Amino acid sequence: MALGDLMASRFSQSSVAVVSNHLEECGSSQEDGDLSSQRRDSDVASSSYGNATASTTTSMAYLPQTVVLCEFRHEAFEASLPAGPSDSGLVSKWRPKDRMKTGYVALVLCLNISVDPPDVIKISPCARMECWTDPFSMAPQKALETIGKNLSAQYERWQPRIFEQARYKVQPDPTVDEVKKLCNTCRRYAKSERVLFHYNGHGVPKPTANGEIWVFNKSYTQYIPLPVSDLDSWLKTPSIYVFDCSAAGMIVNAFIELHEWGASSTSGSTRDCILLAACEAHETLPQSAEFPADVFTSCLTTPIKMALRWFCKRSLLHESLDESLIDKIPGRQNDRKTLLGELNWIFTAVTDTIAWNVLPHELFQRLFRQDLLVASLFRNFLLAERIMRSANCSPISHPMLPPTHQHHMWDAWDMAAEICLSQLPLLVEDSNAEFQPSPFFTEQLTAFEVWLDHGSEHKKPPEQLPIVLQVLLSQCHRFRALVLLGRFLDMGPWAVDLALSVGIFPYVLKLLQTTTPELRQILVFIWTKILALDKSCQVDLVKDGGHTYFIRFLDSLEAYPEQRAMAAFVLAVIVDGHRRGQEACVEAGLIHVCLKHLQGSTPNDAQTEPLFLQWLCLCLGKLWEDFPEAQIIGLREDALAIYAPLLSAPQPEVRASAVFALGTLLDVGSELCRDGVGGDEESDNDEKIRAEISIIESLLSVASDGSPLVRAEVAVALGRFSFGHNNHLKSIAAAYWKPQSNSPLNSLPSLAHIKSSSNVPSQIGPLSRVGTDNSSLVRDGRVSTSSPLATSGIMHGSPLSDDSSQHSDSGILNDGMSNGVINHSTPKPLDSAMYKQCVLAMCTLAKDPSPRIARLGRRVLAIIGIEQVVAKPAKAGSSLRPGEPVTSTPFAGLARSSSWFDMNGGGHMPLTFRTPPVSPPRASYLTGMRRVLSLEFRPHLMSSPDSGLADPLIGSGISSGSSERSLLPQSTIYNWSCGHFSRPLLTVADDSEEILARREEREKFALEHIAKCQHSSVSKPNNQIARWDTKFETGTKTILLQPFSPIVIAADENERIGVWNYEEATLLNTFDNHDFPDKGILKLALVNELDDSLLLAASCDGNIRIWKDYTSKGEQKLVTAFSSIQGHKPGVRSLNAVVDWQQQSGYLYASGEISRIMIWDLDKEQLVHSVLSSSDCSISALSASQVHGGQFAAGFVDGSVRLYDVRTPETLVCTTRPHDETGERVVGIGFQPGLDPAKIVSASQAGDIQFLDIRNSRSPYVTIRAHRGSLTALAIHRHAPIIASGSAKQLIKVFSLEGEQLNTIRYYPTIMAQKIGSVSCLTFHPYEILLAAGAVDTLVSIHAD
Repeated sequence: MALGDLMASRFSQSSVAVVSNHLEECGSSQEDGDLSSQRRDSDVASSSYGNATASTTTSMAYLPQTVVLCEFRHEAFEASLPAGPSDSGLVSKWRPKDRMKTGYVALVLCLNISVDPPDVIKISPCARMECWTDPFSMAPQKALETIGKNLSAQYERWQPRIFEQARYKVQPDPTVDEVKKLCNTCRRYAKSERVLFHYNGHGVPKPTANGEIWVFNKSYTQYIPLPVSDLDSWLKTPSIYVFDCSAAGMIVNAFIELHEWGASSTSGSTRDCILLAACEAHETLPQSAEFPADVFTSCLTTPIKMALRWFCKRSLLHESLDESLIDKIPGRQNDRKTLLGELNWIFTAVTDTIAWNVLPHELFQRLFRQDLLVASLFRNFLLAERIMRSANCSPISHPMLPPTHQHHMWDAWDMAAEICLSQLPLLVEDSNAEFQPSPFFTEQLTAFEVWLDHGSEHKKPPEQLPIVLQVLLSQCHRFRALVLLGRFLDMGPWAVDLALSVGIFPYVLKLLQTTTPELRQILVFIWTKILALDKSCQVDLVKDGGHTYFIRFLDSLEAYPEQRAMAAFVLAVIVDGHRRGQEACVEAGLIHVCLKHLQGSTPNDAQTEPLFLQWLCLCLGKLWEDFPEAQIIGLREDALAIYAPLLSAPQPEVRASAVFALGTLLDVGSELCRDGVGGDEESDNDEKIRAEISIIESLLSVASDGSPLVRAEVAVALGRFSFGHNNHLKSIAAAYWKPQSNSPLNSLPSLAHIKSSSNVPSQIGPLSRVGTDNSSLVRDGRVSTSSPLATSGIMHGSPLSDDSSQHSDSGILNDGMSNGVINHSTPKPLDSAMYKQCVLAMCTLAKDPSPRIARLGRRVLAIIGIEQVVAKPAKAGSSLRPGEPVTSTPFAGLARSSSWFDMNGGGHMPLTFRTPPVSPPRASYLTGMRRVLSLEFRPHLMSSPDSGLADPLIGSGISSGSSERSLLPQSTIYNWSCGHFSRPLLTVADDSEEILARREEREKFALEHIAKCQHSSVSKPNNQIARWDTKFETGTKTILLQPFSPIVIAADENERIGVWNYEEATLLNTFDNHDFPDKGILKLALVNELDDSLLLAASCDGNIRIWKDYTSKGEQKLVTAFSSIQGHKPGVRSLNAVVDWQQQSGYLYASGEISRIMIWDLDKEQLVHSVLSSSDCSISALSASQVHGGQFAAGFVDGSVRLYDVRTPETLVCTTRPHDETGERVVGIGFQPGLDPAKIVSASQAGDIQFLDIRNSRSPYVTIRAHRGSLTALAIHRHAPIIASGSAKQLIKVFSLEGEQLNTIRYYPTIMAQKIGSVSCLTFHPYEILLAAGAVDTLVSIHAD
């Protein structure tokens, strides 16, 4: 199947096929957004509350098919991110360091025709031909000239003569002076290019042991020795020598010695010197008449003729083929459609392949890819080794090559040569006869295809790779070769690196000039793979105009969206940090093309490919990043309006990419720009500021997105905005500053401090204590102008409260200092609210549940002058109460109220606001402390390793723009998204069968045990099977049993999570849910219970964290984290959140002391509904149906119960007040076992448990008075007809669904009959009769029937 078809079928399967099981959903990152909602809506929506009948039959409805949070983005967002395409390091080794040219060729012929040297005894008949000329067939002088001319022509064939004839210098029978002059001339004209020195010594004695070659005196009466050291000093470097004479190895040895000595004496400088010699030091050249006298030169310069002559004598053809026909082979060497061209092509492919498979890659690059002439000579040298070894002569080289004369690829050459030669008589006889191409390339491509079917990174690389490269030159094989190459590149970055090392780059670059439509898709795919590995190719693409090829492809509607996404990726890499690329793409109209396709798409449309939208956004973001001209074009083309719908797209990747694109539209600008300039530019500046404010308003709408990927980009965009609007953000905070004299001060305050700068007066030093002595600094909330703090002009501000909370607690901020006068740049009134929202969003991000986002948020706050402070543990003997944090501040400052921050649940965050000091605190404010902490004055704590922040250099005029820019948080979505194209795109993961098998096994187990639970007689979990001490300091807050392994998970008030194997009584893992725990975990739940389950931990403040690998010690990884509750009621300090998870729909329900129930889709990682709770009081218990997706029940503080269904138009199904008698808060609520959607169990704090059937009656049909005013926990078995309740009075009771009490648990079964602790949590095993109980003491127990 062609790669284009293969891609099409692969992508279409993943994006259009209805999801039939969880695997396709999990395995496909291309799933469209609405599949899940279609599935959810069709689940059980048909059952109405009026006539639904409870079914006790075991049904697949109990086994949810939805799987969430298993995409690539959940692998390790917190731990690390892919680095994106590299432009340095290992990947660029494939690129030849310096392309070289052999600029001059010196041909020295010492033949002295008709006079044999004294040390040579010739046989008869003897080899006579020199350059295919018989020197005795003409006068000696004429023969010498002819041979010289022929040799020059033979060399020219390998490096076409682009230059004047003078570049090939022939020196026949020279003297030492002539050789010296020749060498000096060559080096002078060649400059830094390579010089080739060819020496034919057939008419002089062998070289001496000292490495001297022989030349003549002027009268040709003496042989004069010429030391190679002289030769080397004349020719210098870079150079290549060819020595065609007997005992040539002597010269090579002398050169090596010379260079080794030279390297040691000149501190290791290496000389670029290459040597090719005809034989070893002890060998004589072959004299057989079968060979020419210059057999070595003939192999190097006329390889096809030499190879065919040698092969003919050893082939079956030698009887039928006249050897003279070899000289008449029709065609040209560079025309592959002719016989000679085909033979040359095959020969090149064979020798390249041998070299590639035998040589180390670096040596291959140097000899076969750096210099055209050197590469040709070394290919032909492989032939010389093969032919001359058959005559017991071993050519040698420096650098030395391993033996290749017996490589099996020579057999392929012999076969191809035989097939071609068999046609020769006919072709010579009939000039119109058609030449039949050899099957060589077809067969080699087939061999490569076989390797692709069975090979891998861990097996030997495919030896046909250089042949695939050669095949790209041919139109008839090109498409197949490209498809196979695409398959190979898809195997991973190692394959791309191999292909680049073999030299594929110039070929695929040149192919971008073709207009063949069928090659477009595969070429885009290949370039995607190359650029996913190595970004440095962007320069070559722009230089050759390759970017226009991809823009045309991106704009074409014939290609699949996934393939156009690849084109967008290629263009994104081209413009990434490359100004010339940005300019070229803007000129080619890329902005218009991208915006046109974004405008034409609808994110929620099933036909829209999210990957395409994602890369259109990223491409535009990179195009106008730090490029003001492109930003202006983008704003004029109404980019903001086009991007707005994408901010609510169902895929987090699309939303994050849209935020990135809008964020890069913000021009960070220079300080001049930020501080405002006068004159004509002001109106343009105002227009730009208005546009940027509109962008930020759009981005603030997704500042609380459910995906960390999106929030990270919002933080980065806010960082850019803060940088460009620093003055406005600080002055707006100053305008809102009000002293808080009446705010409740219940917690240890943050400590304000002043940001240091290079011009801080030294007298700030003593201001390091809190107390009345410094009160003169502040009067009525204003800074005294006599204060050194004021005159230093470096005060910075704090976050502001949000609109719903009536607390304002911020400080005066100033920017710029002129002779001690504070300057304010005041924003326009209409912008003030937006700037205020900005600061709020930054503070929210700084206390994000995701550590990575929180670090980004703190970094953004640093830009507007709010700085991190590192907390230190209290030392022994200090006057602090135990458990209170000691905060050391790096700058002089005073304690102040942190009411705003505590209000927003951020009191635990290590943040301090750089504000002016406020009036001294009351004595009650600092109980048990003397004065407060001693403060140290340290200039740059922010650059400390633990802070995660760069050195801020915030103050105006302190630093240059470039170092300020380094503080900006860096976006990660682009680099992260690039990772998609580094992974295999054409093959499905191998582990799918294994996953499917495990899923089936678990489904079978679940169904069997569900049937047992439903049909067994009433069970009594009265047998304690496990009990252990959790070592929790604050008792157990919540507990959870794993369904398919004997594992229990528990958590305490300090958000410490422990994982135990209760059968083996071993602790498997223990970890903190986050670094600043003070709220407690209210619920643990398993996400994807039937697959690789994830642990959902919901904190009391509504923050959700989901963990993977939590059962392995120290291996736990945070998959995602977000705040599920937003917009709390005025005056509310803490959020007693309630949360439940529904696997059927993939929904997370969350509420608390707010008027709404938030419904989060964890597949989209998005808030999909916000349902009004229809009550004035808070929700105290929440339960989602585990069989009916979208349905949930809520219990309220006033004792009322409401049933909701998000699939119905009005959402609220009904309201009832089962606990009216007591009016106490609902402590536990849940759906009864079975498929009935309307039967609910509700328990109040007063101790009464009510059984409700909401369809038939609003009043309970069974009431149990379980406990007297002390009920603390309720557990309902998912499938068995039992419930359990726990009491603060150290008691657990178990009831049937009819209200009958089955069992009471009061004591642990020990000899001392120890009473159980006050029960804090209860839970049943999902598929077995197992009850786990946690208490306010440290013991946890498990009971079975």
